[in-house]
Amino acid sequence: MAGLWVGAVPLVSAGRRGPWPPQLLLRRAALWTLKHLPHYLGQRLIVSRGLCSVGYDPNEKTFDKILIANRGEIACRVIKTCKKMGIKTVAIHSDVDANSAAVSDGEETSTLPSALLRPQVHVKMADEAVCVGPAPTSKSYLNVDAIMEAIKKTRAQAVHPGYGFLSENKEFAKCLAAADVTFIGPDTHAIQAMGDKIESKLLAKKAKVNTIPGFDGVVKDTDEAVRIAREIGYPVMIKASAGGGGKGMRIAWNDEETRDGFRFSSQEAASSFGDDRLLIEKFIDNPRHIEIQVLGDKYGNALWLNERECSIQRRNQKVVEEAPSIFLDPDTRRAMGEQAVALAKAVKYSSAGTVEFLVDPKKNFYFLEMNTRLQVEHPVTECITGLDLVQEMIRVAKGYPLRHKQADIPISGWAVECRVYAEDPYKSFGLPSIGRLSQYQEPIYLPGVRVDSGVQPGSDISIYYDPMISKLITYGSDRTEALKRMEDALDNYVIRGVTHNIALLREVIIHSRFVKGDISTNFLSDVYPDGFKGHKLTEKEKKQLLAIASSLFVATQLRAQRFQEHTRLPVIKPQVPNWELSVKLGDEVHTVIASNSGPTFSVEVDGMKLDVTSTWNLASSLLSVNVDGTQRIIQCLSREASGNMNIQFLGTVYQLHILTKLAAELNKFMLEKVAEDTSSILRSPMPGMVVTVSVKPGDMVAEGQEICVIEAMKMQNSMTAGKTGKVKSVHCKAGDTVGEGDLLMELE
Repeated sequence: MAGLWVGAVPLVSAGRRGPWPPQLLLRRAALWTLKHLPHYLGQRLIVSRGLCSVGYDPNEKTFDKILIANRGEIACRVIKTCKKMGIKTVAIHSDVDANSAAVSDGEETSTLPSALLRPQVHVKMADEAVCVGPAPTSKSYLNVDAIMEAIKKTRAQAVHPGYGFLSENKEFAKCLAAADVTFIGPDTHAIQAMGDKIESKLLAKKAKVNTIPGFDGVVKDTDEAVRIAREIGYPVMIKASAGGGGKGMRIAWNDEETRDGFRFSSQEAASSFGDDRLLIEKFIDNPRHIEIQVLGDKYGNALWLNERECSIQRRNQKVVEEAPSIFLDPDTRRAMGEQAVALAKAVKYSSAGTVEFLVDPKKNFYFLEMNTRLQVEHPVTECITGLDLVQEMIRVAKGYPLRHKQADIPISGWAVECRVYAEDPYKSFGLPSIGRLSQYQEPIYLPGVRVDSGVQPGSDISIYYDPMISKLITYGSDRTEALKRMEDALDNYVIRGVTHNIALLREVIIHSRFVKGDISTNFLSDVYPDGFKGHKLTEKEKKQLLAIASSLFVATQLRAQRFQEHTRLPVIKPQVPNWELSVKLGDEVHTVIASNSGPTFSVEVDGMKLDVTSTWNLASSLLSVNVDGTQRIIQCLSREASGNMNIQFLGTVYQLHILTKLAAELNKFMLEKVAEDTSSILRSPMPGMVVTVSVKPGDMVAEGQEICVIEAMKMQNSMTAGKTGKVKSVHCKAGDTVGEGDLLMELE
């Protein structure tokens, strides 16, 4: 279509005489966007998010159509490569992930479709989409019968499982084989052998791979768990035999923690994997978590594609990853790679897989597990090697041999990945948050930035699935450049509508210990022993924030004095030479005097003068501000007439209260809201489902006693009493869905 384009929307058609009227122009643009957004998003995801320099041979035939048995960002990631390879794709989805919009191309006003409010990008990117059941994963994304029916209906020749869900389910792979459908992954023998932690450990020993001391059998009950833990010696790691992704794992330092750990780990394992078997190993204190990416074909060839450093974790789940590791020397890297390949060859592994190791401070390394699937953090490996791992998986599944030799695998540059989650980092380093993305803008316009996501403005983050919003990856010629680009990318990432963990991610990558490479799996608990509190402002940064906020306040007041292109009647004197302000930040109140000359404000904060310059585009999600020569990117999340202002500055959201001097004096006479007595009540700290309730009205409870267990995103969380007392009322029961802040129990 020829004509005038703004972004991706054609606003003036070349076939029309004269311009469109403004109202019709906007309506036309909205209708075009609703109809063509899926295709445009698909192309945008493909063109702008890759940092891999991969070649595709159009003469190398693989599959005509692939079904992706997954959702979200990993489904989008697989579709991206399939499109490059000329392969048609089929998306599956639950009913809450459905896209049922039907948009008219006519000029009549249409009802706003549900897809605009709850779009799922992977459904829109694929060539076809099939609903496989209701929201719960057991009835949709784990529903093998429904997925097999979708394969039959769409005549897909192969299935890529992504990660999680059915990616390591040998029974699903067997069903595909029986239907003559290719499983894009290893064969069932490798899945079974490596998917069972007990069997995989025995195989690793046989392949002469270093293993962690521990009990190699299945632990039957809590009494046996305590006995074994004592024999091994505390601390111990209790983990699900069929587990992965940090689920079903607990560290125990004594008998009581072993009993609790056994109970919670078995429940999580049953919920996530349908297998509650547990094993116990010696816990390696203060280790690094370093993994080796392997790639094998059906002809006995196998490669190791260097390592990924994955030590920054919370609740045994990775948060920040990078490749390569700053800790490994070439000899240790080679030894780990060779052992990983030896294990892969021992099980005749044919696909992309990951061998995970724990590495102690002396560079002794121990086999942890092998993931027989594509790993969440695979993009950092793609960045430093130039390989597309999804493409390699598809080629191997079709029967092609590997194209590369071990000597061909480079380490080119440095890559860092941050997992951006919808969760509150101030609660246990990240308890899930749900909601709708009212605003969403990825920083993909910055150099060296890649974003793997499956969301867009209007997408829902629900309690049913993992709360990951995206994987933010930056690449540079060295680690310093990659980290600086990550810092800029986090500052320029706009996420509104849900609580997110960008504040924590930014603090991690700029922390002196992380920058030096002094990290381990205990990093977060060591650096933040009292929990994450956000960025701690230096005196200089505090004054910068106060100056920016004051300038923003005055700019807002000045704009309020004008209509578009016209000055309002002067209710107050329009030209105020100096604005005397009272700014409250935390428990401190600061005196600020501001004056402006065009886009520059001269601000005096507690006697210190600063010049603040910006375009002051108050409608923009991002605001670039220069404070005495220092460039800052801020986000003004909210401004209220009462003077409350929330500003995201250096990753952390700060609450400020700004009033004129007169208003501040009058505000002293306002009544303050009495804080709720939280010691006598228990509220849910996160959205989730109540699994069990342990008390009833009239019961006496002690401080720290378990009241109930809430499951959120497949993780079991014990809710405990804040003080000793008698239960007055219980407001939940097993099976209830609760939201963040919902009342669970009251004490007398």
